Amino acid sequence: MTEFGAIDHAHMAQALRLAERGLYTTQPNPRVGCVVARGEEVLGAGWHQRAGEPHAEVYALREAGERARGATAYVTLEPCAHQGRTPPCADALIAAGVKRVVIAAEDPFPQVDGRGIGKLRAVGIGVDTGLMREAARELNIGFFSRIERGRPFVRVKLAMSLDGRTALASGESKWITGEAARADAQRWRARSSAILSGSGTVLADDPRLTVRLSPGDEFTPPLRVILDRQLRTPAGSHVLDGSMPTLLLHGAAASCADDRFARVERIVLAMQDDALDLHAVLALMADRGCNEVHVEAGPTLCGALFAAGLVDELLLYIAPLLLGDSARPLLHLPTLDDMARRWQLRVVDQRMLGQDIRLRLRPG
Repeated sequence: MTEFGAIDHAHMAQALRLAERGLYTTQPNPRVGCVVARGEEVLGAGWHQRAGEPHAEVYALREAGERARGATAYVTLEPCAHQGRTPPCADALIAAGVKRVVIAAEDPFPQVDGRGIGKLRAVGIGVDTGLMREAARELNIGFFSRIERGRPFVRVKLAMSLDGRTALASGESKWITGEAARADAQRWRARSSAILSGSGTVLADDPRLTVRLSPGDEFTPPLRVILDRQLRTPAGSHVLDGSMPTLLLHGAAASCADDRFARVERIVLAMQDDALDLHAVLALMADRGCNEVHVEAGPTLCGALFAAGLVDELLLYIAPLLLGDSARPLLHLPTLDDMARRWQLRVVDQRMLGQDIRLRLRPG
C-alpha cells in the first residue's frame, strides 16, 4: 500500500474542493478536480466545469504549461483513456511529461476502468491510487451508483412536523419549514440529474419542481420525471409547461385524446402489482444518464420506494411545530409484526437551518 505524505493529502484535498465547484453543472459526467504540483508548489489547477467541455486535467495542465514536465498530477478520478466528446486525459498527461499521477478513485466506466492507469504506467509514469478515495466517491455517489449498480442514487426529500406529519388532512403543506430550509432544498434539487414525483402530488399541490437558486448561480436543469400510471395529470399543471425537460411515465392501458402532454415526453412503462415498476423507472433513468435522483413526492410513492429497498438517502427537514393526529403521515409503509424487520437508518449529517433541523440518513 502506498504511503502518502502530508503534501499529497494537501494537494488532493485541494483537487476535491475544485471538483466540488462542478457540483451543479457536470451532469451526466462526474465532478473531477486536478492539481499539478512540484513539492508544495501548485503549478496548475482545474476542474471539470460542464459536460462536453475540457476535463479537469486539461485545465490544470494548461495553467502549468511547460512546468508540468517532471511534476505530479493529483486527480480525483482516474483519467479517461478513450475519445469521447473530448480527447483522452491520460494522453494529455503523457504528452505533458508528468512524472507521477496520484488518483483518488478508480473510474468504473467500462471505457476507462483501469485503462487510464494502464496507459500511464505503460510509459513509465508512476501511478498511486486510493488517496482520499471515499471522499472522491462520495462527491460522485450518483455516478458510481449508475455505473456500478445500473441505477441512480435515490435521495428522498421530506419535511415534517415534530409529530411526524407532512401536511394537514386537507393536503395543505405550505409552509412546514422556514426559508433557510427551503433554500437548502433547492440546492439539493440543483445537484440532481432528475426530480421525481407522482401524479398524486401533482394533483394535490401542482408543484413546479423547478430549481430556484440565487441570481447568477449556474446549474444544469434536472429532468422532471412524473409517475402517472393513469395519465391523471390535468391540463394546465406546472409540470406540463415545458419550462424544463419533463418525462411522464404511464401504464400501457392509459390513453389521452387531447394535447395536454404536447410539451413533455411520454413513455409507457411496465407495471408491477397495479403500479409502475419502480426498478424499471430507475433503470430507464440510468439509461438517460441520471446520476442522482431527488424525490419530492407524497407518502405513497416515498413509502413504496422505501419498501422496495430503493432509497439510498433520506433528506429530512424537521420543523418545530405540531400538526395533530389527523394530518398526513410521513410515509405509507407495510405493517410490521416484528421489530427485527424495522427500517434502520443511520445519521450521516445533521445541522440547523434557521429554526429547522436537517437530517441526512441512510439505510443501515
